[in-house]
Amino acid sequence: MPRLLRAIRFDASDSHVFPMVAAENEWAIPGSFVFSLGRYGDPVEIAGKERQAFVSGFLALGSFGFTTVVSVSEASEEDVANCERLLAEHLFDQFGAPGEEAALAAAREEVAFGRELAEGAALNTLLALKREIGDDGLIKERFHIVTPPGEKPHALVWDVVEEP
Repeated sequence: MPRLLRAIRFDASDSHVFPMVAAENEWAIPGSFVFSLGRYGDPVEIAGKERQAFVSGFLALGSFGFTTVVSVSEASEEDVANCERLLAEHLFDQFGAPGEEAALAAAREEVAFGRELAEGAALNTLLALKREIGDDGLIKERFHIVTPPGEKPHALVWDVVEEP
């Protein structure tokens, strides 16, 4: 069964830091093309919420909002095809793809990259990303696994002891 990335929301923080937030459980891809195609201007010069989306946002397929963390999830071939279709329509309508076939080809590449990331990790693995502009002026992506914190040590203020 194929795997894809799914938007995860632990709290409301994404809605405060991104220009548009992904809905929980939407399929997602890295989506760096949004920045390389100039949606928010020159990546070197963007600021604020757009800058935060550039630095750490995965792109959700549906809302086309951003999420900080994605989870590796099982998908059906129909889910994959729907993601490709949604993204192709978005590329054609919002980014001026030269035709529907070109938009679908680009969408398939983007979804395939997301699948490659997902298929290289265990189910339910949490991933985050960091984007930056390299010395060559190109967008560089680094992906890392988000590990949940272990048990938090705490100080014992008092102890209850039963009397004999």
